Amino acid sequence: MEFKDYYQTLGVARDATADEIKKAYRKLARKYHPDVSKEADAEAQMKNVNEANAVLSDVEKRAAYDQLGRGYRPGQEFRPPPDWDAGFEFSGRGAAPGEGADFSDFFAEMFGRTGGGARGFGGGQRTQFQARGEDHHAKVLLDIEDAFSGATRQISLRAPKTDAQGRVTLATRNLNVRIPEGVHAGQIIRLAGQGAPGSGGASAGDLMLEVQFRPHQRFRAHGRDLHLTLPVAPWEAALGAAVEVDLPQGGVKVRIPEGTQSGRQLRVRGKGIPGASPGDLLLDIQVRLPPADTARARELYETMARELAFDPRSQGRE
Repeated sequence: MEFKDYYQTLGVARDATADEIKKAYRKLARKYHPDVSKEADAEAQMKNVNEANAVLSDVEKRAAYDQLGRGYRPGQEFRPPPDWDAGFEFSGRGAAPGEGADFSDFFAEMFGRTGGGARGFGGGQRTQFQARGEDHHAKVLLDIEDAFSGATRQISLRAPKTDAQGRVTLATRNLNVRIPEGVHAGQIIRLAGQGAPGSGGASAGDLMLEVQFRPHQRFRAHGRDLHLTLPVAPWEAALGAAVEVDLPQGGVKVRIPEGTQSGRQLRVRGKGIPGASPGDLLLDIQVRLPPADTARARELYETMARELAFDPRSQGRE
């Protein structure tokens, strides 16, 4: 997928104010509107201009675009990194149904086909008398260990704002958040009153934190199940063994059945992420060979080669 430079499309600088973006859009709309334009590619150009304006005229989408697109050139291969939107605080309103349906794959990758998508990118402000404040949303990254014991963590969130000159900036706020034991990826932690302020004396909205886990050196979480690659020695796999598996809340003894091969998966029920219905621990067995880096080790391997008469490829030829 190619990176799209929306600033170049509208012909404005990256620090353009909201008024400058509005003027540039109106000028190009008059030039390319299919009802009046004599340009051969007016319809395609108008779609590009509409897409660029949909992003740059929206304070939240523009902030996300600026952060993610920093350093990219027009036409450069582009793939957003995983969890790129973690730590951004956005309003929960999203966009009108169908907005962005005709926009590019680049737009959809960042914001979803509706212009709001699962990430909840909305924008703008509403003013109503006696209206409860909007709920805000943000994705936060936690450690898997937090799910086993619970924790209090300081979470830093960046919220897009417009300064006095009409330029988009990011304001940072820090919150101490209680992480409940048993939290799992995709779970929402609601912080009452931490969303947008209400109008006319009404209550503030809530802040909805969507939990995701940071990549872990050993564990992979799927729902409440915990996946782990478990290395075993050849003799443990061949003869069977009881091995200790370290978990965030202590170890558990696991029985390796005799004759276990690499790729086999063992399930230990109830040893995944805790909860009313705790997840399971899923162990992917990986048989690892000791190196033949000493004379004695080589001698043992040579003895096995002579006496076991084992051909690992014979099964594929039967």
